[in-house]
Amino acid sequence: MTSLLVLLTVINWGDKAVLGIIAQPLSNELGLTASQIGLVGSLFFLTFTIGGFFSGAIARVTTLRWALAVLVLLWSAAMLPMVITASFAVLIASRMLLGLAEGPSGPLSHTAAFSWHPPAKRGLPGALLAGSASLAKIAVAPALALVTVTWGWRAALVCMAVVGILWCLVWLPSWSVGPYIRSEKDSNSAGAAAGADAPAVPWIHIFRTRTFISCMMLVMSIYALVAIVLTWLPSYFEVGLGYSRLQAGSMFAFPSIAGLILMLLLSSTGDRLTSRGATSRLIRIIVPSIGVLISGAILVFLPSVSTPALAVAIISIGYGFLASGYPLVIASISEICPPRQTAGTLGVFMAMMGIGGLIGPYITGRIVDAAATPAAGYATAFQAFGVVAVVFAVGTLIFADPERDRAVIRNAVGSNG
Repeated sequence: MTSLLVLLTVINWGDKAVLGIIAQPLSNELGLTASQIGLVGSLFFLTFTIGGFFSGAIARVTTLRWALAVLVLLWSAAMLPMVITASFAVLIASRMLLGLAEGPSGPLSHTAAFSWHPPAKRGLPGALLAGSASLAKIAVAPALALVTVTWGWRAALVCMAVVGILWCLVWLPSWSVGPYIRSEKDSNSAGAAAGADAPAVPWIHIFRTRTFISCMMLVMSIYALVAIVLTWLPSYFEVGLGYSRLQAGSMFAFPSIAGLILMLLLSSTGDRLTSRGATSRLIRIIVPSIGVLISGAILVFLPSVSTPALAVAIISIGYGFLASGYPLVIASISEICPPRQTAGTLGVFMAMMGIGGLIGPYITGRIVDAAATPAAGYATAFQAFGVVAVVFAVGTLIFADPERDRAVIRNAVGSNG
């Protein structure tokens, strides 16, 4: 069941990454500036953020099986308008539709995966889902780059549409919900497992905890850099560092390889240590925050690097440390809320996370347009957003404590009962 959701998330991130892969040929055909491409990337994350707020409502009115199937079909449909009629307006509309449909999918996918894993062992499945972004850039992005070079950028969009439809054909007859978390609709239709549902609490009790707020600010800064990588990294490698289009698309995988290795290592080790008594604050707060601090310290040197290979290494290592702690933070948020409110809690958390994606690509485009050279612009953007991430990592180290805030929320349940 987790593998089906990993495959879903690979497709999800492939849909996100395709804009970065086709950005240069698309810009050449339509005469788009870097700021316009950055605006498209940011508008995607605007509707992505809006869509995330609907996760809880979707979980209440339909089952996880049908919710995710319909969302994936919408992703596939969003790929096709640009194939039929290519223009800047159509590009904006199709990416905004894609963002709106993808917004609820992350929280619902995590809820579905966590339904098969107890709280103490959610780091690794969370890492597998988060690592799907890396798998998409390792496997899907080079394939899309080859398709783009061979048959044109429209063929890349068609490929992603077809893949989404094929996934639905496998998903619908295969999926069943696990015993640890059920959406309200799944509970009503299948019956909740014993102990799977604690009483609900007012949402404000969850959203005002220091863990939720500080972790939300941290993942917003992480996601800003993730969005910049998705939108701009192939262009940075091609236009800024002088690599060919096929090389740039293939090298898109390098940061993701580093991130995937660290992510799986930290998450699997963290699950084992949590099962043996290590605190959630240590494993799911302190470890990822230190990773972000390391990432920021590495990225700050990027503007002073003139050797292309060294710049690629800095981006890869910095991104690896940055992205590796993301699933641990998500697991800590799923831990503080009652099980029946997991989809809604993660929906709001990931929707707010999307604000980073809204800001990052457009600001990067403006920086690149204003810089003396594209290489200097891209490097400055990575440096600036790396520093912002460091600031929020320090805040998380100071304020976040899942065990403390879980107890606060459980006490709210008792007082309300």
